[in-house]
Amino acid sequence: MTSTPDIRPLRDPWMVAAFEGWNDAADAASGTVDHLIEEWDAELLIELDPEEFYDFQVHRPQVHTTDEGERRITWPAPQIYHARPPRLDRDVLLLRAPEPNFRWKAFCSTVIGVAKLAGVTELVTLGALLADSPHTRPVPVSGSTSDSALMERMSLMPSTYNGPVGITSVLNEIASDEGIASASLWAAVPHYLAEPPCPKATLALLGALEDAVGMPLPQGVLAEMAEAWQRGAEELTSQDDEIAEYVEALENERDTSELPEASGDAIAKEFERYLRRRNVDGE
Repeated sequence: MTSTPDIRPLRDPWMVAAFEGWNDAADAASGTVDHLIEEWDAELLIELDPEEFYDFQVHRPQVHTTDEGERRITWPAPQIYHARPPRLDRDVLLLRAPEPNFRWKAFCSTVIGVAKLAGVTELVTLGALLADSPHTRPVPVSGSTSDSALMERMSLMPSTYNGPVGITSVLNEIASDEGIASASLWAAVPHYLAEPPCPKATLALLGALEDAVGMPLPQGVLAEMAEAWQRGAEELTSQDDEIAEYVEALENERDTSELPEASGDAIAKEFERYLRRRNVDGE
């Protein structure tokens, strides 16, 4: 961290974090944070010094020409943005970064230190993984938390996963150790359509995040982008009989395993989102 950030008083802030790389299939998670930064016109609060966290042969710096004609190098630095969403009563810190190569515990401790300094009480990390999920169905989003209050409010359960983890798991654990309630949301991206971006998965994560915080979040052009992605996916799969058969098999498996009440819950959540946006828009 180059300097201590000058943080003005915030309104009951919460934090959303996403990382490029292993945790970010089809850029769906980082795309969600990018979307909120743009929609809320978020301001850069602090940029962490990347020198001690990254292997620059893996995350190479980029050279570009400025509007003034100068050649400048941009480093893969973690950035934390501050947003004051209009018509909402809570501020948001938005963390976007490549997954670090080194010193994960120190990195997460630094991030949580900034969060505590800002008065953050809740953290939601976002992730996306490649899965046997048909593109013709809604993108599944799973969530977990170890915080009892968030379990009840978000209808989540503790994770039962055992195995290798990404930086989001470490950030969640350190946040919990420091008294910040944390939860994790993951979207399942169709593995046969892994090329980024996947706006349908980003839109699904945005909806799950909205349910988690109980506040309307701006969709912007995401819905239209998701529809365009869907049309492209349909065209691509229709041109390959083998992929089309595979998708049909995934559909049958999904429809068989999905209980009727699960579909009912999805409809209810979508209706709740509609009501939240309607109230905010004053319709």
